[in-house]
Amino acid sequence: MSEEKLNKTLSNKVALITGAGQGIGQGIAFALAKRGASIAAAGRTLAKCEATCAFIEKEYGVKALPLQCEVSNPSDLERAVANTAEQLGGIDILVNNAVSTSPGPLLAQQDDKVLHAFKVGPIATLKLMQLCYPHLVKAGGGSIINMASTAAKRWDMSNYGVYAAEKEAIRALTRAAASEWGADNIRANCILPHASSPALQGWMNKNPEEAAAFVKGIPLKRVGDCQADIGEFVALLCLPESSYVSGQSIAVDGGQAYMG
Repeated sequence: MSEEKLNKTLSNKVALITGAGQGIGQGIAFALAKRGASIAAAGRTLAKCEATCAFIEKEYGVKALPLQCEVSNPSDLERAVANTAEQLGGIDILVNNAVSTSPGPLLAQQDDKVLHAFKVGPIATLKLMQLCYPHLVKAGGGSIINMASTAAKRWDMSNYGVYAAEKEAIRALTRAAASEWGADNIRANCILPHASSPALQGWMNKNPEEAAAFVKGIPLKRVGDCQADIGEFVALLCLPESSYVSGQSIAVDGGQAYMG
């Protein structure tokens, strides 16, 4: 397939992506824009989303809308969806990527931090799916991609209990959306990625020994690239060729997790 044809595979599609100012969300935004999709890049820090959109418009020549959005705030979510639909003409693809968590042992967990993690994670994911549903129906169907994690598949989940719990909740919500909305031609899938995002890089720098063991446990012996590995795979899930894939949790992690 020529690069010119590749760039047109998602033309006339609109994607709303949370956490698109950096890392995995930005990589997904670039991969979808490369295929012609218009992008609404939502994130807590507007300047980062503006930089993402400026690059997209210059590099890929498609519309890109930066949106300041704190996903734990329902009003921000409502504005993000409304502005995306109004300014870009609809919504065909939703990527729930924004994340927050409360690392550490269970006995050290504080209610407010755990609740915030769930507000940013599964609660915001559910709310955005609800808000985008009528737009996806109006478009004749669409694709929802939610971010989960292999944390719950770890042989030792110490210090990752809250993170694993919020991501497993997102997996359950994704499966339910696929089941309930399939008749509307709306597909919902989860990916469980390993990628060199700022958050993962920060963790690896602070925990070099654990990080070395982590990479050693990846059969491909490397952490994925936010665009080339994760973004491109998300783009594939949004293409017509993936129109029969729904309700799945797919580890994009170099072969580390066993999903059975």
